Amino acid sequence: MTAFAQRTAADLNEAYGDLPPGELLKLLFTWYPASQTSFANSFGLEDIVIQHLLLSFPEQAESFVLDTGRLPEETYELIERWRLRFGLRPRIFSPRADLLDEFLSENGPNAFYQSQILRKSCCGIRKLEPLTRALAGKTAWISGLRREQSSARASLEVFAYDEDQRLKLSPLANWNLDQVWTYVREHNLPYNRLHDQGYPSIGCAPCTRAVSAGEDLRSGRWWWETDLQRECGLHTPRSERTEHATPQR
Repeated sequence: MTAFAQRTAADLNEAYGDLPPGELLKLLFTWYPASQTSFANSFGLEDIVIQHLLLSFPEQAESFVLDTGRLPEETYELIERWRLRFGLRPRIFSPRADLLDEFLSENGPNAFYQSQILRKSCCGIRKLEPLTRALAGKTAWISGLRREQSSARASLEVFAYDEDQRLKLSPLANWNLDQVWTYVREHNLPYNRLHDQGYPSIGCAPCTRAVSAGEDLRSGRWWWETDLQRECGLHTPRSERTEHATPQR
């Protein structure tokens, strides 16, 4: 890692924040070895754009998938299509069985519908704890976040440092949905067929529904909750998560 690490996120955003996504990834790999970087790939539209860009680098960041155990079948199908076409083999991180068994035994399989606390506890077990394992030993990671996705992400910056002081790069932060679709179609990339059924954002199957024209792009996630700032916690500061959202053992 070079001396650039002494620069703040604000410095990096001012100097490089307007660069195209491919140039941003190239910069990241000049600052950090690919072995120290990870890409959180949910196989959403944004993530398949980033994954395709990463294919052009001789040494790619490690891609990983958080397999919650409740993903739609269409998502698993898409992962297989990328494996067959591009030889992509992302690391798969699943929930810890002991934490999940205890939660299910105490609260039932669909407890997330009962309260936001239980929903965030479910996300904590299925997503946040596996994310901690996925990023262990890494000094930088890549996400597919965009400002346009929701009001909660409107202030998103291209560069940020997470609470463990890893550099977090969101190379598509400045893009709109039309730009994402244009890239996908120009490169004929396999994408989740749920997108053609009104699902702009896809998470766990029971927690995702289609949205109507004009609705927030993420309004189909945890739609039964009244809080407009709905997030699972993957991109939320620990101080803003509920105390039950990240089980510890």
